[in-house]
Amino acid sequence: MHYCERCADPTVMAPEGDEAVCPVCGERRPARRLPAFVVTGASAAGKTTVLPHLVAELPECVVFDVDWLIGPFRRACSFGEVDWPAFRDAWLAVAHGAAQGGRSAVLLGPFVPAQLADLPALRWQSAVHFAVLDCADEVRRARLEARPAWRERDVDSHLAFAAHLRSTLSPVLRTDGPTPEATARSLAAWVRGLL
Repeated sequence: MHYCERCADPTVMAPEGDEAVCPVCGERRPARRLPAFVVTGASAAGKTTVLPHLVAELPECVVFDVDWLIGPFRRACSFGEVDWPAFRDAWLAVAHGAAQGGRSAVLLGPFVPAQLADLPALRWQSAVHFAVLDCADEVRRARLEARPAWRERDVDSHLAFAAHLRSTLSPVLRTDGPTPEATARSLAAWVRGLL
């Protein structure tokens, strides 16, 4: 979030093109807005697996696995419960920060458009584009069951979320056939087509 450096009271600035503008005094500062990309998918879709390959394929962007901040957010929140809207808003703020260096952010995480719609940092993105990683239900079930015991495994809810994503968002990229490298190449082409 941008605050006016001229006003006596902390005043939140608003985006206008590639500038942050103070609604009180009219101060303007550069604030580049670029598109952000969300590679979503239910658990066991392959988001974490594709990450290192996407980083290699897409050096012009900054690629993050949103799970990296779950631990710090859990420690920072009361009673260890993550404030999920704040968590998602923080990632949009990170994406805006990456834009200041001229690079779009690609966030790998189970976000959906409705979860971002009312977040304060959304207005600092020029657009947010979504792609879905998906696999057959039996593949997802096997992947979830193969995870260590400490990992959450609510298979039915993950299958339902996967069905919701595949019916509401596009493009949908399969991860139960192509290699992670091939999936990363497809994702990189999708991102480049929207930059």
